[in-house]
Amino acid sequence: MKQPFLLGLTGSIGMGKSTTAEMFADLGLAVWDADAAVHRLYARGGAAVAPVAELCADAVVDRAIDRARLKDWIADEPGRLKELEAIVHPLVAKDRQAFIESAESDIIVFDIPLLYETGAENWLDAVAVVSAPASVQKERVMARSGMTEEMFETILNRQMPDEEKRNRADFVIEAVTLDGARAAVQDVVEQIRKT
Repeated sequence: MKQPFLLGLTGSIGMGKSTTAEMFADLGLAVWDADAAVHRLYARGGAAVAPVAELCADAVVDRAIDRARLKDWIADEPGRLKELEAIVHPLVAKDRQAFIESAESDIIVFDIPLLYETGAENWLDAVAVVSAPASVQKERVMARSGMTEEMFETILNRQMPDEEKRNRADFVIEAVTLDGARAAVQDVVEQIRKT
């Protein structure tokens, strides 16, 4: 069997990446979600629970990782993030590899919020960036429960600017309307299948 095409999917907060990932799944493609993988690893019985407990026992509650406690632990000393990543990143890679091996799809989509920031484009065949105008992005994010201007700015500052992502991408999916995004997703799939 031919190797599947590995397509990365990314986009800044509020751009519509999760909705777009569902559109790829609706077309029958296998979609791996990086955030969901971390949730599995942090859940009760997850592979990250024991090694993270060795770093920060207070972060484990009821045999699962309490993300808020872990965040507080990292905030106390920013260097701790690197220690955590040294544990979690290999486990995420293992989860991803198991997904690739079990997927029955000619194209596998990898929904990775910090794709470029983590260098994931190096093992992918192509990258699609979900994008929308800054005004649309802000409106979507500010509509989220508990979101503040300050939180939004903090998140944006941690992410690569949208323009840079667009410039580096193989495909740009404009996600202003659902119909427009759906048509763009269909076009990406057709272009990949032609190669």
